[in-house]
Amino acid sequence: MRRAHTVEQVRAAEAALMARLPKGTLMQRAAHGLGVAVADLLGSAYGRRVLLLVGSGDNGGDALYAGAWLARRGAGVEAWLVSGSAHEGGLAALAAAGGRTGAPRVLRDRPDVVVDGVVGIGGKPGLREEAARALALASAENVPVVAVDTPSGVDVDTGETSEPHVRATLTVTFGTHKPCHLVDPAAQACGAVHLVDIGLDPDLPAAPVASLRPADVAALLRRPGPDDHKYTRGVVGVRAGSATYPGAGLLSVAGAACGLAGMVRYVGDTAVADRVREAHPEVVGAGRVQAWVVGSGGGDAAGEELSAALADDVPTVVDADALAHLDPDRGRPDLVLTPHAGELAAMLDVDRAEVEARQLHHARLVAQRWGCVVVLKGRHTLVTRPDGRTRVTTTGTPWLGTAGAGDVLGGVIGAVLATGLDPWDAASVGSWLHGAAATLVAAGGPIVAGQVAGGVAAVVRDLLAAGS
Repeated sequence: MRRAHTVEQVRAAEAALMARLPKGTLMQRAAHGLGVAVADLLGSAYGRRVLLLVGSGDNGGDALYAGAWLARRGAGVEAWLVSGSAHEGGLAALAAAGGRTGAPRVLRDRPDVVVDGVVGIGGKPGLREEAARALALASAENVPVVAVDTPSGVDVDTGETSEPHVRATLTVTFGTHKPCHLVDPAAQACGAVHLVDIGLDPDLPAAPVASLRPADVAALLRRPGPDDHKYTRGVVGVRAGSATYPGAGLLSVAGAACGLAGMVRYVGDTAVADRVREAHPEVVGAGRVQAWVVGSGGGDAAGEELSAALADDVPTVVDADALAHLDPDRGRPDLVLTPHAGELAAMLDVDRAEVEARQLHHARLVAQRWGCVVVLKGRHTLVTRPDGRTRVTTTGTPWLGTAGAGDVLGGVIGAVLATGLDPWDAASVGSWLHGAAATLVAAGGPIVAGQVAGGVAAVVRDLLAAGS
């Protein structure tokens, strides 16, 4: 599990660890990891030109000590003190190693890398004028930027951003991830994220934001035993599609029929049902289910289909058109809502742009108000519980931004839900598998939604083989 802790949690863990260590040890560990990461990015330190943008806090101290490490290995290092002052020990270490401070002379020769040590995890969104000017000069040269801990100017705990802010090629963080490393739009500003172990783990509490890794997904998956059959493995029902949008029904069924559940039932428009039977002869009609998937392409009938599904009192995935018929008074803890940003905005009566700018905030707001799990679809999909705990799906490919992908996702989550996982685990696993299947099938190129469902079985096979 990739865990992301808040600023308050990290600071408490750092204080507990520093009480057991000689003074300065934690900064030296962080600086060494940062220096190594910068050298790895450049291929070597010798002969490279490094510009440090240094603030007045410990984040700037990390950058200065890392700069000293790089200078001792032959790099030309210059520090631009954007706050006018900086960590005294770090300044002394850089000077002793042959580094320079003052006017950015090396910038006129175009540095090979810029290290963003302006503000740390305690910084506020946005940048002060001098820091913004330094960043603008570096950006004009198209120089790779390595952010220290977090990109300066982003909101660490929420994943929100404010202009101006650093857009890094690489972010080197210490001890644990922070929410901004996983949650968009800040996660996009982080570039690749490299975690340096500085010994915080024993002092860290449960993280409010996390991201599943392959081993986590494999451990959560329900796999059939020798005595299982199609009913005990779980039956998922699909109420989706309409005469206007028959494809949505087909795609929802395709996701549900990914092989994880023992049986798929389709209930809906007769014309769609005929097409479902042609495409998926293993799918049957009405009957008892362990989970429902409702809403994709449902059109005018979506409200009735939702009411019918909820009457069965089983876990239900609510998507697309059905979301408009679900008010907070009908929320239940066994529901999984799967809106994209526009649909979630409609649920809250706010602008879509506002949701996209504050994704974690709005996903948590809907989860709390409706009292159920919410899957806010996006580049990094958020799977949020009413208590605010959130899992971020980082699998997937930009090619997954294609019509019908959400219909398949709802079906996959429904299949996992039917196997008996609780809604949060089912939504997290289903979202992860959906993204991983898209990446596998795309193989670096374009895909259409119908291809994604076929990749789920291969992803699960690889997961199980890796764990055997």
